[in-house]
Amino acid sequence: MNHAFVAALADAGHTAESLAGHLGVHPKTVARWANPGHIPQSRHRATVANMLGRPVDALWPDVVKRREPVWFRPWVDIEREAVALRAFQLAWVPGLLQTEAYARATFIGQPLTPAEVADLVAARLDRQAILTRERGPLFVAVVDEQVLRRPAADDRQLMAAQLSHLVACAELPTVQLHIVPRDTSTYPGLDGPFTLAELPDGTRVAHVDSQARAQIIDQASEIATLERRWERIRGEALPRGRSLRSLDLLREAATAWT
Repeated sequence: MNHAFVAALADAGHTAESLAGHLGVHPKTVARWANPGHIPQSRHRATVANMLGRPVDALWPDVVKRREPVWFRPWVDIEREAVALRAFQLAWVPGLLQTEAYARATFIGQPLTPAEVADLVAARLDRQAILTRERGPLFVAVVDEQVLRRPAADDRQLMAAQLSHLVACAELPTVQLHIVPRDTSTYPGLDGPFTLAELPDGTRVAHVDSQARAQIIDQASEIATLERRWERIRGEALPRGRSLRSLDLLREAATAWT
């Protein structure tokens, strides 16, 4: 438990309910901030600290240790609060399911120093803790089969280890993995990757990445468009139930790299 947050809440005469009322969030959201690894989204963090009379780093020391890019931190905060995540990836293994070696390979060719790459890889691996923590989000991932067939860093052993890791992740109770077969005709996923997050109060937001920039989307009409696309993309994927066909294909792809 985050004893510093709990003590500050009591000292300020607040409860989860009263603080939630001031912030306009669900009391369960505030209650989660007392658990390790749960940090308020950036738009609430300073307000909560001021209301409780404590500096942010005294309430949530992990904030000052963060290694992900500043522009990506709001999405990491959303991931930590989410009760469900739905992600489609066309070109890469989803970040939450990457091995360290694969994560490092994704930065090959970018103008980064070894220290910057190390920080980015560590930050990505740190995010994965949400999949194994108590009451973590349900993570449903759909990936194009080409992701499983494309070599990373021209290293077959790296790919074999990554796909073996995917098999292990797919067997977690919090993870569902679906594969869109490579012989699928044109489908909406070809327009690019995105992730949908559902928060405890039912709010839905999305993260959309592109060559130029990444953005968080919370407009209802745009979320509705992405959800319709998600359903069509998932409809093209092999089913996870009955014979676990996606998992069978994943195991076959892993064997092909050995």
